[in-house]
Amino acid sequence: MKQRVITAVIAAALFIPVVYIGGNLFLAVIYAMATIGVSELFKMRKLSVFSFAGIISLIGLWTILLPETLINDVSWLHNLDKPNVIYIIITLLLATTVISKNKFTFEDASFSTLTFLYVGVSFYYFFQIREVGLVYLLHVMFLIWASDIGAYQFGSKFGKHKLWPTISPNKTIEGFIGGMISAVIVSLCFYFLRKVDVTFINSVRDMDYTFTKFVLFGVVIATVGTFGDLVQSAYKRHYGVKDSGNLLPGHGGILDRFDSLMYTLPILFILGLIVA
Repeated sequence: MKQRVITAVIAAALFIPVVYIGGNLFLAVIYAMATIGVSELFKMRKLSVFSFAGIISLIGLWTILLPETLINDVSWLHNLDKPNVIYIIITLLLATTVISKNKFTFEDASFSTLTFLYVGVSFYYFFQIREVGLVYLLHVMFLIWASDIGAYQFGSKFGKHKLWPTISPNKTIEGFIGGMISAVIVSLCFYFLRKVDVTFINSVRDMDYTFTKFVLFGVVIATVGTFGDLVQSAYKRHYGVKDSGNLLPGHGGILDRFDSLMYTLPILFILGLIVA
């Protein structure tokens, strides 16, 4: 626990200023984290990210991460069609099964495709939400943290009924409900902060959300974030690993730390809760 706290404090001290600054610095960090995330999944599968398949998967990842504003500002990128690039990468992965005489299998090609799509789309929206506004990303991050802490505290004290024992034996229904309540409470704190005339929280007033929408954010983020955590647990259990990596002592890897956010951010855009 002590190691987790120390790592969390150091990581927050480094990451939060980058989130605050935003722009190209934040984009560079997003590229780095997403690249590490893909590498962690490849390692679980016992595939080298430095192989031909790994490298073209990274190209697919980096293509997805390109912000639309950058594509529009650079003339030669303006003709870059992401779906077509992704399709070419998929065909190359499938061709690799032939070239390798099935040493690189169809399952490996499917895994590589799903990996760069999942990680790429997730981190793409991480950057996109920051572009909408710092307060919107902080709102989501605070709600994820509130949900995680609330679920742990409620689950530890009141947890009796398992939520999904075959995937994550320690999660309970009581913990899930506690996490949702915590997320709603923190979301409503943002709602009431809009009524306070303090300079440093003026940006909170830019959030044109009703009381109901703030509550909805808490419910959606807690629910979807929990599924993100369960998905992470499922594929780690499938590959027989405890953590996705060891970059963050006490926390595991990038995928361990951002699993809930990765699952939540695209859903918020899909549901229209955050609009660029």
